[in-house]
Amino acid sequence: MIKSFFGLLLIFTFSGCVSSEMIKPDPPPTTWKVADLKTSVQIQREMPQIQKEFRAAWVATVDNIDWPSKPGLSSAQQQNELRDLLDRARMLNLNAIIFQVRPTADAFYASDLEPWSYYLTGENGRAPEPFYDPLAFAVEEAHRRGIELHAWFNPYRAYHPTASDTLSPEHLSLKMPQSVHQYGDLLWMDPGSPEATNHSLDVIMDVVERYDIDGVHLDDYFYPYSINDEKGKRVEFPDSVFYALYNDGLSLADWRRRNVDDLVLRIYSGIKEKKPWVLFGISPFGIWRPGFPEMVTGFDAYDGLYADAKKWLNEGWVDYFTPQLYWALSSKGQPYGPLLDWWIEENLKGKHIWPGNFTSRYILKDGSHWEEDEIVAQVQHTREVAGATGNVHFSMRALTPFNSPLSAALSSEVYSEKALIPTSTWLPGARPATPVGEIRHFGDHDYLAMTPADDTELRSWIVRFKENGVWKTELVPAWLHAISLEHHALAEVVVLQAVTRLGRESEPLVLLLSRLNSGLKIDEVPRW
Repeated sequence: MIKSFFGLLLIFTFSGCVSSEMIKPDPPPTTWKVADLKTSVQIQREMPQIQKEFRAAWVATVDNIDWPSKPGLSSAQQQNELRDLLDRARMLNLNAIIFQVRPTADAFYASDLEPWSYYLTGENGRAPEPFYDPLAFAVEEAHRRGIELHAWFNPYRAYHPTASDTLSPEHLSLKMPQSVHQYGDLLWMDPGSPEATNHSLDVIMDVVERYDIDGVHLDDYFYPYSINDEKGKRVEFPDSVFYALYNDGLSLADWRRRNVDDLVLRIYSGIKEKKPWVLFGISPFGIWRPGFPEMVTGFDAYDGLYADAKKWLNEGWVDYFTPQLYWALSSKGQPYGPLLDWWIEENLKGKHIWPGNFTSRYILKDGSHWEEDEIVAQVQHTREVAGATGNVHFSMRALTPFNSPLSAALSSEVYSEKALIPTSTWLPGARPATPVGEIRHFGDHDYLAMTPADDTELRSWIVRFKENGVWKTELVPAWLHAISLEHHALAEVVVLQAVTRLGRESEPLVLLLSRLNSGLKIDEVPRW
């Protein structure tokens, strides 16, 4: 990575040979100075505020839904596909990816605790060849593009029928057979098994400690969705042994909910102990219980999945909450708007509410297909509701066609400008010092050199330009320490801010610019 201004210039300058005949006289450099306090305050009052909104998409690896396109691709093919996916996210002005790293007690990263995923290499337990670490690669490539990477875990699912039935000897079902049950065509860890629960927690904390992820994410799979036998009777999940050992006098349903509650709280507490800046988010089923709010009908996740998602949000055991609101705005039994309002009302601790959208209905060909207008309208509705500050799209597959009407609508109607991720105000962290900014001249271009003024870890720079009375704003990844002013040749004012990984912004640095060949002297720069 380029860590210095001059390193960047060397890449620009010495990428090819230039003959002496091609050398032209350098244009005169831009003259600049730091604005005085009064001028700085006046400029800050008029400059536009950048939008703060979480814009994310799930990248599902189970059944190769989003990445990689099929098991067993070469390492280079996998990397190219992931780069293309992240480039697409950047083009759409998304700022986060939720990347599934543990779909079935397996790993999309180098792990001493669980085997490599079948969905990666075509064989459970086989590493990529030549070797690379997909999670480390994804984190680095996402951060290079100014995109957050949240690691998505399935805490209990141990096997999915879309994978080969040949499991590595290191697979959990073979190492802890007493804690893993066959349930239909799935293998499922018993949430009532202390051994299985501790193992899942260890897996998650191992990733938190070893990778520079921005978040940990769980979806709606806690206890499995129920199945029926051949006669249509519900098949009970086979956890009677652990219930007999550890029920503490609770009913079966309450005991199951307690098991899930305990894991959620332990994950949240463990993350905050190790890396407080790593966000913890959950995307539960969008309905807590039928009748909440009053007109809502449908599946009861409280009794069906033993997921008391309302409690987790009420208690603040998350940093963000992404209820899967997978229904249309006009739905009668599961209306998007009233459900979103209800979850916001339950957000007693003021955490982020970023609802999930079933964007993939756009690419469905049956009667459940949505047009792009529905998805755009859901994003617009979310923006209009106080208490919700973003959306998460399922899944990236629906957003990858470059010329689709959906992509065009998102790009032109709701995601035309970049956005910062909202600040997590409840988490500890200092506001960064006002950065150092300078205009430097090299070759035939001017550059804005940007330097942190303290050791606070940064995620991005906000750079605003004023040209002929019009403001333009750019978000730049913090690892870049210089940007060309080639496309801002008429800029009169540059405003620079540093932003931490939790969204805290520095005081602005205001630079006043003039050009010697324009006849405008620095002291004649207009004042506001």
